[in-house]
Amino acid sequence: MKKQTEDRNRIEDGQAAVQLRRSRSRSGKRTLIMLVCLTVMVALMFLTASVCVWMDRKMNRDAVPALGGADGNGGSVNYVDIDEDGNIVDTDGNVIGLLNGGAGYSQEELDLQVGNARQQAAAEVLENIRTELNNGDTILQTLRPLYPDDLIVYSGGQYNFVPINRNLKLHQYDPANVNILESGEYQYLQDGQVISHKGIDVSKHQGEIDWNLVAQDGVEFAFIRVGYRGYGSGKMVEDEYFEDNIKGAIAAGIKVGVYFYSQAVNEEEILEEAAFVLEKIAPYRIECPVVFDVERVAGDEGRMNNISVEERTALTLLFCQTIESSGYRSMIYHNTEMGVMLLNLEALEGYEKWFAAYSDIFYYPYEHKIWQYSQTGKVQGINGDVDLNISFAPLWE
Repeated sequence: MKKQTEDRNRIEDGQAAVQLRRSRSRSGKRTLIMLVCLTVMVALMFLTASVCVWMDRKMNRDAVPALGGADGNGGSVNYVDIDEDGNIVDTDGNVIGLLNGGAGYSQEELDLQVGNARQQAAAEVLENIRTELNNGDTILQTLRPLYPDDLIVYSGGQYNFVPINRNLKLHQYDPANVNILESGEYQYLQDGQVISHKGIDVSKHQGEIDWNLVAQDGVEFAFIRVGYRGYGSGKMVEDEYFEDNIKGAIAAGIKVGVYFYSQAVNEEEILEEAAFVLEKIAPYRIECPVVFDVERVAGDEGRMNNISVEERTALTLLFCQTIESSGYRSMIYHNTEMGVMLLNLEALEGYEKWFAAYSDIFYYPYEHKIWQYSQTGKVQGINGDVDLNISFAPLWE
C-alpha cells in the first residue's frame, strides 16, 4: 500500500511539489546532509547506551554462576542471580549469600570475578554488534534483541522504546512454522500441514488483471481498493479499477474484501468515507472484511499525521462501528509504527487486524488475522509487483 500512497502524492501534488523543489534546491541539500549526520549521531548514542545497559545486565548474570560453593549446610548451590540489595539468590529467589565478601570469598576475589565477567560480556556484545552490522542488519535489528520487554520503533525522527502491552491479546505464531517457498511465497504450518490461506490486495497500480490466472496461482482471497482520500487535498476518489477488479475476482471464484485508504481528520469525513464504501460494495457479495487502511504518510505532511492518538483511534472506531452496523465485518490495516505509536489498540481490541511487516520474523507481538509480508510479490495474471498476504484462518467463515 506504500506504492499507492506514493502515486497519490504524484497525482494530487505534482505541480506544487515541482515548485517547492525549485525553491529549496541548494539549501535543501545542505539541510539533508545535516539531518543525515544528526540521525547517525543519535543512532550511535542510542546504540552505545543500549550496549552499556545490556553489558551491565549480562555482567550481573554471568558473574554469579562462577560463585558456586558451599551453602553453609554441607551442601552445594549454584548462585544464579543478584537481587537489587546485592544479595546472591538461587533460582527460587532465596538469599544464599552476600556479594560483599559472602559465601567464603574475599572482596578481592569477588571483584576479580566480576571484572572478568564484565570484560567477557563487553567482548561478546561488541562481537555480536560487529557480526550483525557486517551481515547488513540495521540499527533497529541490532537493538531489538537487547530489549525483549519493549517494542522499539523509529518514529518522529527518534527511536522509541515502548513496553509491550500485556493487556492486549498476543498472537501465538511461531517463526519456526513459517515455510518460505522458492518463489518467495510464505506459508504457515501447523503439525507439518499448511493452514494459511494465500491472498493479495490490489488497486489501480496493478492495472488490468487476469483474475482467472490469479485464481489458478492459488490465490484464495483478494482485498480490492474502493478508493482513497487525498493526503493533501482531502478529496475522496474512487479507484478507477475497483469495478473491474471486484467483478473479475468474484467471477474467478476468489473471496473478496475491500479497503479504503483514509485521511479523514474529523467525524464528518469518516462518516463520508464509510458511506462511500457501503454504497460502492452494495451490489456485490463481500465475504471478507471491509478494511480501514490507516497509515502515516512518510516523508510528507499528511492530513492525518497531525491529529492526536485519541482522535485517530476515535475515527478508526467510528468507521468500524458504521461498517458493522450495516451488516459487514470490519478490519483495521496497520503496521508496527501505527500499532505501537499512533493508535490505542486497547480501544480497538474488538476488531480484527491486518498487519503489515516485510520480514520472516514475528517481532510484533499483538494478535492479527492477516499478515502482509511482501509488497514485491509475483502472481500469475498480474504484471509487475503485488502485495502478498496470508491469513492464519479462513476470512470468509
